[in-house]
Amino acid sequence: MQKVFENYKVFEYNYAGRPLKVEVGKVAGLANGSCVVSYGETVVLACATASAKPRDGIDFLPLSVDYDEKLYSVGKIPGGFLRREGKPSEKAILTSRVIDRPVRPLFPKDLRNDVALTLTVMSVDPDCSPEITAMIGASIALSISDIPWNGPIGGAFVGLVDGEIVINPTAEQRKVSDLELTVAASEKKVVMIEAGAREVDDDTMFNAIMKAHEEIKKLLVFINEIIATVGKPKFEYPSCELDHDMFDEIFAYCEAAVMEALDTDDKTVRDAKMQPIMDDILEKFSEKYEGLDVMLPELIYKIQKKIVRRWLLNDKKRVDGRRMDEIRPLDAEVALLPRTHGSGLFTRGQTQVLTVATLGPLSDSQMLEGLDDETSKRYMHHYNMPGYSTGEAKSLRSPGRREIGHGALAERSLVPVLPSVEEFPYAMRLVSEVVSSNGSTSQASVCGSTLALMDAGVPIKAPVAGISCGLITAEDGSWDTMIDIQGLEDFYGDMDFKVAGTHKGITSIQMDLKIDGLTPEIIRQAFAQTHKGRDYIIDEVILKAIPAPRKEMSKYAPKMITMKINPDKIRDVIGSGGKIIQKIVAETGAKIDIEDDGTVYILAVDQQSAKDAKAIIDAIVFEPVEGCCYNGTVTRIIPIGAFVEIAPGKEGLVHISKLDTKRVERVEDVVAVGDAIVVKVTDIDQQGRINLSRRDAILALEAKRAAQEQQ
Repeated sequence: MQKVFENYKVFEYNYAGRPLKVEVGKVAGLANGSCVVSYGETVVLACATASAKPRDGIDFLPLSVDYDEKLYSVGKIPGGFLRREGKPSEKAILTSRVIDRPVRPLFPKDLRNDVALTLTVMSVDPDCSPEITAMIGASIALSISDIPWNGPIGGAFVGLVDGEIVINPTAEQRKVSDLELTVAASEKKVVMIEAGAREVDDDTMFNAIMKAHEEIKKLLVFINEIIATVGKPKFEYPSCELDHDMFDEIFAYCEAAVMEALDTDDKTVRDAKMQPIMDDILEKFSEKYEGLDVMLPELIYKIQKKIVRRWLLNDKKRVDGRRMDEIRPLDAEVALLPRTHGSGLFTRGQTQVLTVATLGPLSDSQMLEGLDDETSKRYMHHYNMPGYSTGEAKSLRSPGRREIGHGALAERSLVPVLPSVEEFPYAMRLVSEVVSSNGSTSQASVCGSTLALMDAGVPIKAPVAGISCGLITAEDGSWDTMIDIQGLEDFYGDMDFKVAGTHKGITSIQMDLKIDGLTPEIIRQAFAQTHKGRDYIIDEVILKAIPAPRKEMSKYAPKMITMKINPDKIRDVIGSGGKIIQKIVAETGAKIDIEDDGTVYILAVDQQSAKDAKAIIDAIVFEPVEGCCYNGTVTRIIPIGAFVEIAPGKEGLVHISKLDTKRVERVEDVVAVGDAIVVKVTDIDQQGRINLSRRDAILALEAKRAAQEQQ
């Protein structure tokens, strides 16, 4: 074996109480860097590859990160006709983004070579997160490769179980955890935070992040040992930096004009003022600087960036004239669309999001096929950002990774305040339409979701608001934060720290960085500013638009009745080949879902249809009780008695001797077919035959009447 794999090495570490093993030099030898990372019985193959030459005509790093879920890793055969993995699942896309965000800022700013990170999940141990394993693998593969990268980083998953912070919790611990926190960090700084939480307070969240960082620091010692042993020298690449003399000359020429163009809170005004400036630059400098038309977008970007950052750092001046701690003008409105179940429009400056809520039966829940035990979800949030929202002329297209990520963030923000299935047995789909975008659309979606849910009559536990915090840093280490960043501040700033939550605590976090990480002081200030911001939005905007969830749902929303039947009766309700339940649906127009435990959900457009369906099901599952009286109808007469139907399909015999309190010679003397009579169940034999008595029912009613008269 050693002759075949002469560079094969194994490195081992104990990470949060479980074995972590890294193997290099055995597989994927043609990648620039590769490793197999095993955490417990979770195994991920991490490969980093870069193109030999830079890509021409681009002004960004062409990095792709793919978290590749293989269903064989959990012993599943994929569904669908082809029986093979298709497009990435939503969770795979979200994991790819979570790994991309801490990795991307650590590449050189002028690298233009294509870089691909492929993280293939090959085996999954439920107690050892494949996402964290993949993040560690990505860091190691890049670090030992010859690709220029300023890592390493480490990752940790944090739970909150019974008030205790737990690093890399087990599957059972995650089920009861109040926190789902992913942290990526370098030795000195936190580089990425992603969280979902059940209203966790700021201090607890901060302590969880810091504890994760301490654990990651220990892990990085181990990773650095691997780098020192097998790491390759980084390759040289041609710098794509703009010529400094050219930049300085053009900046001096247009500085005043660009400052005047940027000094507005209206994006359209700014764009309109910038166009003639760009035309002027081309006209004046094209002959002197060859290829200026190709370099112009990057040149304008850096000119604007320099001005905006200088304003923020030196003058504490924001593009729209706000203070660093000031939120843009806000507005909220509900019930905009008459036929939908719920709708809310949230406006923050030039950012506007219209969110629409739709309610449906639990059978409309989204079915999931992934590597964990989650098979469905009843709450779905979809985010759309059409071209017109940014003033661009482009056709509609399917959602990209960004849209999926923003939808998932808004979804995560609201899940902790949703009512239980028992309280509100509906599936819920929310769609956020970004109708105007100038920064922080994901957090506007959170606010719009709260409005739409409350308008739909969903009894959420508390309103949720979301807001972002930005950051500007200087070379000397000084920094400042700003609340509610708009597009330019997001574009040219160093951080987009999104926090959503209630008055009580945080429900979600997503942090994007363009620098090498955050200090604890910056994180604390971001928490303080966002908490103050979301409190203001809840009290002054959301609750003034709609003070509480509506007591009555829209007349167009489906009405739900929940009932419980004996599980043994499920087959009677469904019928052979589904004939009975199909008949009920056809007759009432209701939609019926039956759980294995006998819970029945009846959904209909109007309440009466739901009641009609329930009445039929009640009749089917009806079980007569000995000693109880029932209203019945005489169905047929025979010489020895009368048959009486006490429920659909439930018929019993009243013997002639029990038809009346006095002697009866002929059955016809007392009852006729179609008569409504009261009967008492006297006996149900082993064959299920029901014996009834009209005499005993009459005596029971007379006794009851006499007792009432005595009172």
